[in-house]
Amino acid sequence: MTAHDAASSRPEPQPTITRDLWSPNALGDRDAFDLGASLANSGLVSRELVESARRVHIQTPSKPLHAVLLDMGADEHAVMATLASGTGLDYTDPSSADVDQETLGTLGIEFCKSRSLIPIYFGGRLCIATSDALDIRTLDEVRAALGGRIVQQVIATPSAICRLLDDAVPETTDELDVQQLLEDAAEGDVEVVQEEDDDEVDDGSASPVVRYVNHVIQTAVREGASDIHVEPSESAVKIRFRIDGVLYEMMNPPRRMLASMTSRIKIMASLDIAERRLPQDGRIRLQVFGRPLDLRVSTAPTPHGEKTVMRLLDNRSIQVPLEDLGFHEDTLAAWRDEIAKPHGILLVTGPTGSGKTTTLYASMQELDTQQLNVSTVEDPVEYQLRGITQMQTHERIGLTFASSLRTLLRQDPDVIMIGEIRDHETATIAIQAALTGHLVLSTLHTNDAPSSVTRLINIGIEPFLVAGAVNGILAQRLMRRVCSTCAAPKPVSREAAAILDRHGMSIDTLTEGTGCDACRQTGLSGRLGIHEMLLLDDPLRDRIAGNPSVNELRSHCCAAGMTTLREDALRKMAAGKTTLSEVLRVTTDD
Repeated sequence: MTAHDAASSRPEPQPTITRDLWSPNALGDRDAFDLGASLANSGLVSRELVESARRVHIQTPSKPLHAVLLDMGADEHAVMATLASGTGLDYTDPSSADVDQETLGTLGIEFCKSRSLIPIYFGGRLCIATSDALDIRTLDEVRAALGGRIVQQVIATPSAICRLLDDAVPETTDELDVQQLLEDAAEGDVEVVQEEDDDEVDDGSASPVVRYVNHVIQTAVREGASDIHVEPSESAVKIRFRIDGVLYEMMNPPRRMLASMTSRIKIMASLDIAERRLPQDGRIRLQVFGRPLDLRVSTAPTPHGEKTVMRLLDNRSIQVPLEDLGFHEDTLAAWRDEIAKPHGILLVTGPTGSGKTTTLYASMQELDTQQLNVSTVEDPVEYQLRGITQMQTHERIGLTFASSLRTLLRQDPDVIMIGEIRDHETATIAIQAALTGHLVLSTLHTNDAPSSVTRLINIGIEPFLVAGAVNGILAQRLMRRVCSTCAAPKPVSREAAAILDRHGMSIDTLTEGTGCDACRQTGLSGRLGIHEMLLLDDPLRDRIAGNPSVNELRSHCCAAGMTTLREDALRKMAAGKTTLSEVLRVTTDD
């Protein structure tokens, strides 16, 4: 029996008069219906969201407006019910109807998925439930596949159609795995925090894309990730988390979800979803598992779509005292002495992600903000600190580091923290502030402490001013800790013994993790800092005033007793806090 014969064998109510026959021409003027205006006028969708969807629709005319609205988080039921009403079609929930399995087999599941339709029995007759009222071409293909039979069209939500089609697919497919993730994520607690002056906006929690983005964020928080990377390629999408400074591939959503995921993230960050050719930066405030969290969002165009990187900023990560940052007791005592001085420049140096901001924030929290006026200039302000005045730069309106510093110097400051010294003008003002009785804390991007001195000189600061203003420089890195759950002693190999011997160390056993669920079978969990502290005494100031090369300056500092990054890392390795492989990965040979 053919699918057509099987479908025809079901009892159908016979019409008594001709007008009861369903006709696809008796639907009114579909093209004249304005879905966006109808949703906005009824208050079901905000006008701002409708206008944003129209801009995206102009950029991608092949995608209908209702699909764009759903991708942007609009309520599925409201959009599809309004679409059905405006086009003269019935709206139904196909999950409460009987699916015609024979017709589904005739059409093919892949065809139905690609066209977002499913054959059901509605009102006693065979109907095609679709999510696009205007896709006449697809209806013609369905009629041709069914031998020319005219079938009634009804409207249903894409998610309901997708669920029914997924039920007909073996559970080993990747698509069903993604759907399961979406259902799990829907129960999670990820809430976008609106600013106080923002209007209440529907976050579209019923949208599968919204649930998937929530799932990604929840998983990143549970895994302790610092960054989320959404990376497109020609035929796939890869989501990687940076955990303890190392990237791990975590998810591979379908390629077709990329544009929708990017649009959702942009909406959350208040970015322009219609602009796909230029990089954009934004910020998202969330409540995840009941605790506040900020996400710093950056998008960049690539040949295969936009790449998105989200940095997770958790206020709990900066509420760490200095003694918990991995300082050796001698280095910690010296650094505390320096931040207690009334004037001078203190620099923290290292690459991006080495914990410089955390060290500066922990240092400022040890200051007496009741008696001191502490101010910061940052780009951007990553964490809010109580009792401290924080300014964020805005290059587009002329609020640079230099202009912000000039403003703060007129605010009677005692301590100033500069996010980064990047140019001659900022460096000059910082030097002047230090020489006129202010304590200045800042960062530089250099590889070690002595290089910071030559960097300031190369920026254009006179050597004698650097020698007179700078009090101390702290270079630092972050290394992964040995997992406390699976840590165990291990004999030193011949290769490791040769490396240790070159550094004057003789050890019989080293502590390493054997691998467990707590550390994702890596043997490493969490991070600690290693530090290189350079304090400027009178002989060193005289040396700097002579404008030495970086190699000469470094040799002098090492001869004077400075503990290098490699030496501090080996010291922590000998104490069982990290591994030799981490020491070699993070530091260079002195």
